[in-house]
Amino acid sequence: MTFVHPNFLFFLLLVPLLVGWYIYRHRKIHPTLLLPSLKSLNGLHGGVRVYLRHLLFVLRMLALSLLIIAIARPQTTNSWSKDSVEGIDIVMALDISGSMLAMDLQPNRIEAAMNVAEEFVNNRPNDNIGLVVFSGESFTMCPLTTDHAVLLNRLNESKVGLLEDGTAIGLGVTTAVSRLKESKAKSKVIILLTDGSNNRGDITPKMSAQLAQTFGIRMYTIGVGTQGEAPYPVPTAFGTRIENIPVDIDEPTMKEMAAMTDGKYFRAVDNRSLSAIYREIDQLEKTKLSIQNFQIKHEEFWIYAFWALICILLEFILRNTYLRTNP
Repeated sequence: MTFVHPNFLFFLLLVPLLVGWYIYRHRKIHPTLLLPSLKSLNGLHGGVRVYLRHLLFVLRMLALSLLIIAIARPQTTNSWSKDSVEGIDIVMALDISGSMLAMDLQPNRIEAAMNVAEEFVNNRPNDNIGLVVFSGESFTMCPLTTDHAVLLNRLNESKVGLLEDGTAIGLGVTTAVSRLKESKAKSKVIILLTDGSNNRGDITPKMSAQLAQTFGIRMYTIGVGTQGEAPYPVPTAFGTRIENIPVDIDEPTMKEMAAMTDGKYFRAVDNRSLSAIYREIDQLEKTKLSIQNFQIKHEEFWIYAFWALICILLEFILRNTYLRTNP
């Protein structure tokens, strides 16, 4: 319950003052009688009316208190809210070429990328998210969906060797754009993760970025791999041998693609930095939550005014009937 004029409630402080004044006055106006003995008064009682005479004052104070509360205008409120979620459409374009088996991230680049991608998906339950994988060619592993259980299953099925080897970055981005171009979402995003340079396909990375720009799609590009050389498992007749291979990431092109679409480029050199990148993207692309609040107020002053009137009428009736002091 709330009050429109809560300052009027301070007048309730008058009630204890009036009670004190009543007690003081009552003692002053009643004289005392000195008697040598109280035996003559034994068996005499004041009667019920003597005690009920104070009821008139109680009713008057109660009426005053109720009127003060009524003047303060008490109100009760029924309130509720209506939430609407505006999700973001996101396609993850994941490089699954052979070089993603390099072990500069633990246990290797592809496993590390899948782990942080899974965490990213779990943190965005309201978004449509899809998955495109690419190497020498590209393939849609999962179209845009809010059924993230299906998406994560398809993510776990993505592995090196699933497609022809190579790095067709432009083709992978173009496939992702084709999944987003019909989207009605206000925010459309591609997260591109690769560890190499474009060496396959007829579509250059710049051409695919221009296509994304045309459809209002923002791109976050991630180059994954340490600086210099990275350990890489090479199968031989005598088992797997670890060799160091050069890390070749076309950072200028990746930066240009991000800049063209009003996105951002990141470099992940280890597991920690890769996780930090996905957390930053998660913060940059926040799902919009719209909340509408509704309130209905009910006036409650009439209840207090009604009972105040009852108290006044009851006092008037008693004062002029049963508790009348003058004949």
